[in-house]
Amino acid sequence: MTNDNRMNALTWGLLLLLGLIWGGSFFFARIAVHHVPPFTLVLLRLSLAAAALHIYLAGRFGIYQAIRSYWPQFLLLGLINNAVPHTLIFFGQTQMGAGLASILNATTPIWTVLIGNQLTTDERLTSAKLAGCLTGLIGTVVLLAPSLSNSGSVPFWALLLPILAAISYGFAAIYAKRFKGIAPPVVAAGQLTGSSLIMLPFALIMDQPWTLAIPPASAIAAILGLALLSTAFAYILYFRIMALAGATNASLVTLLVPPSAMLLGFLFLGERLGFSEIAGMMLIAAGLLILDGRAYAWLRRGGAHA
Repeated sequence: MTNDNRMNALTWGLLLLLGLIWGGSFFFARIAVHHVPPFTLVLLRLSLAAAALHIYLAGRFGIYQAIRSYWPQFLLLGLINNAVPHTLIFFGQTQMGAGLASILNATTPIWTVLIGNQLTTDERLTSAKLAGCLTGLIGTVVLLAPSLSNSGSVPFWALLLPILAAISYGFAAIYAKRFKGIAPPVVAAGQLTGSSLIMLPFALIMDQPWTLAIPPASAIAAILGLALLSTAFAYILYFRIMALAGATNASLVTLLVPPSAMLLGFLFLGERLGFSEIAGMMLIAAGLLILDGRAYAWLRRGGAHA
């Protein structure tokens, strides 16, 4: 491992901050979705974040030329990486807390590996990856089991939505590889612009937002937190971590999001997780650690430094 990809105190601090911010997206959504319908909430999140990133970029990195040249690709990426998964998660969060939604969505790397094995030639399924996927999938089944037996407090259909969102994210992760030659902030702004255009007719037709009551201050603050903090700023922070420590280290944020969402839900929303939810989270976390591979490599070295 080169020094460029080592995790120092700064990158660990940024990674923890990003985990808290992305965990906060589930917390903000849980507050806002009680006052704003999901389609409109997704539109507000994406459009405000897109506007913020356009202001931040201020025409740099050839953003306007990139959008003109790649607008069909940005539309598709925005569909599967923003519009579809955010809508699914927000509908799911009408029935469940922030912590549980974040745990189910944490299966994204598992689906990414399985999809990559089928659609690419450079993402083959090794024995270690298979073990990680199976462990994570078992954890997902443990989470779903109470609803399947009608003993859970959350409807089965609602639990499926964050999982379907994670699968959509998995397809997006594979598709996003074709944007390697474009500056990452431009990709973020391009997909958010595309997904905002996609969501506009859905929000107008399905929710008729002009007929909605003005949401309370807490919901407005949550919407701004979703858009500006957990989307626009989170993308900037994520790409900064990638530049400092590499994509593999940046992916560790997946392990930090559920605990952050659970902590915020516990402190401010009074949420509690049951035994099956905690057991499922631990199994999914174990699967992600196996997929990452570094914990196993560290154990094989007997804890010695690289």
